[in-house]
Amino acid sequence: MSSIFSKIVRNEISSFKIHENDNFLAFLDINPLKRGHTLVIPKKEVDYIFDIATEEYLQLWEFTQVISKAMKKAISCKRISIVVIGLDVPHAHIHLIPIDDVGEINFNSPKISLSNEEMNEIANQISSAI
Repeated sequence: MSSIFSKIVRNEISSFKIHENDNFLAFLDINPLKRGHTLVIPKKEVDYIFDIATEEYLQLWEFTQVISKAMKKAISCKRISIVVIGLDVPHAHIHLIPIDDVGEINFNSPKISLSNEEMNEIANQISSAI
């Protein structure tokens, strides 16, 4: 069965896309911890991040670095944190979360709610910074 992220890759489910190339996609998390919380995924469905072929794994992190730098330009924060959990969706993904304090990356914290307009604005701000 196809993951929700594979459905996003195939445009079967809408998302707030930031950037993509032939192999990777970055889009806003719809249940963000912070404004600008972004997911970076390989377009190829692989459940566990460490099962990705070495060359593609390195390319994923290069793509992630580009997105992170754009986020830092577009979102006011001290750092862009990186979190890889891999339990909630069976498709490898990296969380990029703008933070000012380590306590802000607690996934048990209540998620923030943003309108579609706000999500589009954030996605466009980050995308424009690439």
